[in-house]
Amino acid sequence: MPAQSMWMLFASLMFSIMGVCVKLASGWYSASEIVTFRGLFGAVAMASLIFLRGGSFRTRHPWGHLWRGAVGSTALWLWFYAIGKLPLATAMTLNYMSPIWIAAIVFGLAWRRAQQRFEWGVAGAIIISFIGVVMLLRPSIHAEQWTGGMMAVASSFLSALAYMQVRRLGQMGEADQLIVFYFSVTGMATGLLGMFFDAAIAGPAASAPAADPQVLPGLWLLLGVGLCATIAQMAMTRAYRLGRVLLTANLQYSGIVFASIWGILLWDDLLPAISWAGMGIILLSGIAATYYNARNTPPARTPAAGAADPIAAEM
Repeated sequence: MPAQSMWMLFASLMFSIMGVCVKLASGWYSASEIVTFRGLFGAVAMASLIFLRGGSFRTRHPWGHLWRGAVGSTALWLWFYAIGKLPLATAMTLNYMSPIWIAAIVFGLAWRRAQQRFEWGVAGAIIISFIGVVMLLRPSIHAEQWTGGMMAVASSFLSALAYMQVRRLGQMGEADQLIVFYFSVTGMATGLLGMFFDAAIAGPAASAPAADPQVLPGLWLLLGVGLCATIAQMAMTRAYRLGRVLLTANLQYSGIVFASIWGILLWDDLLPAISWAGMGIILLSGIAATYYNARNTPPARTPAAGAADPIAAEM
């Protein structure tokens, strides 16, 4: 295995640790609050990087950033909510369905425009993946877990849309650090809106972490969310730039393995055999979809496009 692609293993490990921090922090904070802090940390980090490099915050594609940010932030909010309700491995697996959604969208558009023949293999992988979702969630008969599962699936679909928008921004020559910066700013803004909405629905007293004597551990967990996400993003970007694209893309699924280990160690998440089988089906379908996406993705027209692609996988 090329050493450059090993950066993706490290990125997947850091994303799994971020998931642990999110799940633990959900005991103190709402999903909106976690998204807000995640956006704040990312915005400060990327603004510092742009400033140190002598770059500019000016963009020619404000509406593209707004669309990417709104969709990506919603996906992030849904995923953080799902992590708080589901076993960590389950939430991670469902979120990694985004390559399957991309394959479905690209395949459907191409077939509708008569640009290629119907491919039964790809269609089969897409259908089988949803069988895997049913197998993964079926043993959990609690309505609350089904809600979290559906939110995780919705998050993966929105992540796919965000990925496609990121690629479009990259092909138009937008710098990768600007894409991440404006996504972080939008995430912080939508998180704040969610906090105001939560307060209006439940009342200010429903979320008052400052009154909790254990608030300091909660703040450390929020810091862990932002720090792990930033480190993972940098490692993943390096992996995509230096490693083999297909190998790097498939190595991201190692995050499911890491999440499974954390779930067993920290929460005794001993899932039944049918759930593990469902996770395996989703994993294999995602790998097949990744190959399909790579085969049907045109080469980047600008240097920025190749650099920007991995940013989309930060969900």
